[in-house]
Amino acid sequence: MTDWTWEYEGYDPAEEPLREALCTLGNGYFATRGAAPETGAGPPHYPGTYAAGCYNRLVSTVAGREVENEDMVNLPDWLPLRFRALPPDDGPPGPWWTPDAHPPLEHHQVLDLRAGTLTRRLRLDTPQGPLAVEQCRLVHMGDPHLAALRTTFTAESGPMRLEAESALDGTVVNAGVARYRDLEGRHLTDVRTGEDSADPGTVWLTCRTSASGIGVALAARTRADAPGGAARTDLSGGRAARRLSFALRPGVPVTVEKTVALFTSRDPAIGDPCGAACQRAGTAAGFEDLLASHGRAWRHLWDRAELDVPGKAGRILRLHLFHVLQTLSPHTAELDAGVPARGLHGEAYRGHVFWDELFVLPYLNLHFPEISRALLTYRHRRLPAACRAAREAGRKGAMYPWQSGSDGREETQTLHLNPRSGRWLPDSSCLQRHVGSAVAYNVWRYAQATGDLGFLHTKGAETLLNIARFWADSAEYDPGEERYRIRGVVGPDEYHEAYPDAAAPGLDDNAYTNVTAAWVLARAVELSRTLPAPRKAHLFEDLALEEAELERWEDVSRRLRVPFHDGVISQFEGYGALAELDWEGYRARYGDIRRLDRILEAEGDTVNRYQASKQADVLMLGFLFPPRELAALFARLGYRLDDGLWRRTVDHYLPRTSHGSTLSGLVHGWLLARERRPEAWTHVEEALTGDVADVQGGTTPEGIHLGAMAGTLDLVQRGLTGLEFRDGTLHLDPAPLPQLCEYGFSVRFREFWGIGVRVTAGALDVSLPSTANAPLRVGLHDRTVTVAPGETARLALPR
Repeated sequence: MTDWTWEYEGYDPAEEPLREALCTLGNGYFATRGAAPETGAGPPHYPGTYAAGCYNRLVSTVAGREVENEDMVNLPDWLPLRFRALPPDDGPPGPWWTPDAHPPLEHHQVLDLRAGTLTRRLRLDTPQGPLAVEQCRLVHMGDPHLAALRTTFTAESGPMRLEAESALDGTVVNAGVARYRDLEGRHLTDVRTGEDSADPGTVWLTCRTSASGIGVALAARTRADAPGGAARTDLSGGRAARRLSFALRPGVPVTVEKTVALFTSRDPAIGDPCGAACQRAGTAAGFEDLLASHGRAWRHLWDRAELDVPGKAGRILRLHLFHVLQTLSPHTAELDAGVPARGLHGEAYRGHVFWDELFVLPYLNLHFPEISRALLTYRHRRLPAACRAAREAGRKGAMYPWQSGSDGREETQTLHLNPRSGRWLPDSSCLQRHVGSAVAYNVWRYAQATGDLGFLHTKGAETLLNIARFWADSAEYDPGEERYRIRGVVGPDEYHEAYPDAAAPGLDDNAYTNVTAAWVLARAVELSRTLPAPRKAHLFEDLALEEAELERWEDVSRRLRVPFHDGVISQFEGYGALAELDWEGYRARYGDIRRLDRILEAEGDTVNRYQASKQADVLMLGFLFPPRELAALFARLGYRLDDGLWRRTVDHYLPRTSHGSTLSGLVHGWLLARERRPEAWTHVEEALTGDVADVQGGTTPEGIHLGAMAGTLDLVQRGLTGLEFRDGTLHLDPAPLPQLCEYGFSVRFREFWGIGVRVTAGALDVSLPSTANAPLRVGLHDRTVTVAPGETARLALPR
């Protein structure tokens, strides 16, 4: 392996699901898993292709009930390219080759991050002698509708004849997650196939999604450079295929190029997806030219996201950035799509949009703000649905769903399967109302980073003010406490959905929920005071917002209740009265207890009874807010948050967290880099290796964890440097770890492009490109310097 490649030697069926996820190629419009093109679907292979924002609904019968789910749709498979040896006479052909039926003599796979390609080299044993096969594929980063696969065959010792079949397969279903396989998964209907009359070498396939009615079209052009070969088209069984037969001479390679175009009826400026696909595939350049233009597009992205971290951590971070950009590229900015929690890499979480953008946008804001703006616009387009949900719940304002998909309604399942017990259980995670605060937080931080007041004062203001209105209306005044309380919610922890033996789900005064709600209300009041007069008048009229309501927002933002117990912040009211868990006993019995909730349920118990968390909850506050801002937020609420209280809170929750989420290691590593540095690396390393090593045990093959991947990039960018833009100044407060103490990156802040930051032993360098049109103020603790265009300032780090 190199700093820019991930390589796999040998063929191991057990490793294929993980490799397929990690070797996914995409361009922000669509992505395809790294499955072998000759295998098709079936254990252990799953060649899924997914387009951003392409969803469909199906109804399933679960535990005697009808349940409706919306899924990101597995689109027709464009990958199939299988081959087999033909006998020298006119006898029947041999079987199609697959690595499972006929293991290769050699197998080497290379994911090239710089070039955005997946290359595979094989040596096979055939009846006519050894055969070398090399394949290279790409999903074009320049033209978001194109993908290509080049396969080169070379007979090593004697002549042989081969038949290759290049196909489009419309028989696919959603079956990539084992626990969903009892549910309905056939989303595609009206599959039709044909051959382009203008180009007989191009076949096409069309279909539509059964409920959402999205039209999907693919066209595949297949060409071979074998003189004297024969070709025919086969349109049957929901597949469109071109079959090529040709002769191989020893040492003389024959190349088959497959170029594919994918369009849907959701695409702008497209009236006929099938016609567009045929035209694009038929006129596309050859593979070498596509490879060159694809590489140029990737170079432009790498230039905007410069990252220089040495060693293993750097290699993993570069892989994380690769997958973030394949899911959310500049092409995404042209779409109506959100942040799918598992990327475009698999079907876990049904491709839904959660709060993971909270971990993704802070990185994008400083490199690709146009993508951040588009992702926030996705939320704004669904503001009417969030307002409708609030009304149905008897609230004002906007109540965003915990899981979102096509149209912004709540997509959270009402039942979920515990694979350990085999039981379908009620799911109350839709009570995670804090997702609205995440949306508001992202609006505000985006505007801070970019200075995009055009967005903040229009779509941003409408979104943020409606979320604030929801929180103010959800807060109930308690005369005995002389404080406001928010009841019946679920916090980020996710383990606790109800009080022990309670008849209804929901918890009271979740600290994270209340504190972030107070922050949203404070920002909403601040924004309402600073809006330009004409815009303020129009917005207040549209929202029927009056001064009296703003006064209530101000009051609630200062008097929301935060519970405490034993000198620490309580996760929620009553948390301190819960039983302590025998952590060592459970670890001794089960080993891996990340999914402690499933273990306890299978035993007939419930995690609701214990002081045990799946992931950071209260401690998420330290992830979102720098210490100075968090202390000020608590002071606004009338509480004193000093270093001692925060350390005790960290110390309380650390041993009581099972880290059942890939986000947990990220958040804890971020915090401990400042609170308990010797322990931080264990958590940072888990966040880094969460997907590459499939730390959660079988989850990565179902889709990478996009929030954790982007979060590790932001950990290096902001967490370990303390990077914060405030009052027009770049403030830094480094907390380097011994394992991550020398690295560099560049960021964009407002009108400043290409700000270079490099952490070295004992010093911090900040540089501005010569093209900058103004100097930059940089603050480090109590010292401020000015960096002129084309200059570098070195600041000594305190010992």
